[in-house]
Amino acid sequence: MTDHPSVMYVCVHNAGRSQMAAAYTHHLSGGRVEVRSAGSAPADAINPAVRDAMLEEGIDISHERPKILTPGAVEASDVVITMGCGDACPLFPGTRYLDWEFADPAGQGVDAVRPIRDAIRARVTGLLSELGVAPDGAVG
Repeated sequence: MTDHPSVMYVCVHNAGRSQMAAAYTHHLSGGRVEVRSAGSAPADAINPAVRDAMLEEGIDISHERPKILTPGAVEASDVVITMGCGDACPLFPGTRYLDWEFADPAGQGVDAVRPIRDAIRARVTGLLSELGVAPDGAVG
């Protein structure tokens, strides 16, 4: 058990939006937030355009792999943020759920991913403030 807040990001493939959000949360919180991400139907690999867009920010997610959504991971999280996973996310009492809508970067190039990435970074920064964790990672 940790005294750090825990956040889980869930999308369908866990190859783009949820991976970017998880990477920003970890980076900007300086590790002061426990971070998870998963997908209801995980892809085989991280979206290459997403990987490249994050590298532009100095964040390397090439080592990450899409993971399957499990009830245990959801239950262990204080905040679960869905990004288009529909009804695939199990609901548990006492867990805070948010739904963030962003365009799907699947099949897009880096130019199309950048505005999605930047919007996710802004939402993560706001969430960290709500959680009382001042963002401290220098990005961009």
